[in-house]
Amino acid sequence: MKSEQPPFAFFRPETDAPTDLPLSGSTVHAGFPSPADDFTEGSLDLNRLVVKHPDATFFARVEGDSMKDEGIVEGDILVVDKAAEPYDGCLAVVHVDGEFTLKRVRIEPQRVLLVPANPKYRTIEIHRDDEFGVWGVVHWVVKHV
Repeated sequence: MKSEQPPFAFFRPETDAPTDLPLSGSTVHAGFPSPADDFTEGSLDLNRLVVKHPDATFFARVEGDSMKDEGIVEGDILVVDKAAEPYDGCLAVVHVDGEFTLKRVRIEPQRVLLVPANPKYRTIEIHRDDEFGVWGVVHWVVKHV
């Protein structure tokens, strides 16, 4: 079976040193800004935010466009947790017949479907004789805008 996407390049997070960044004490409004919001309060460590299981978490750069209708496009970075249990509807990096791909996983009583978010790609139904595994569940998508 040929995958719609090239293989992922996986990277481990650097969790040895904190990556604390200033954190605003208020939310960011999508309307008119408030002059009182020009201060920071505390800090945010991005690793603590996105990495729940450091020994089982990887970053992967997206290649291809099969998930574009969910807003996941080429160049985005996935935070993939291999320790997380897959569930119906999860977004996951899966391994099918020797290749990696990113899909929405649908778990039904008698079958598993891998659903793209682009109409030019077909849904993949997993059969008993397929080499298949959920490599990891995606918990975060880091976007470059």
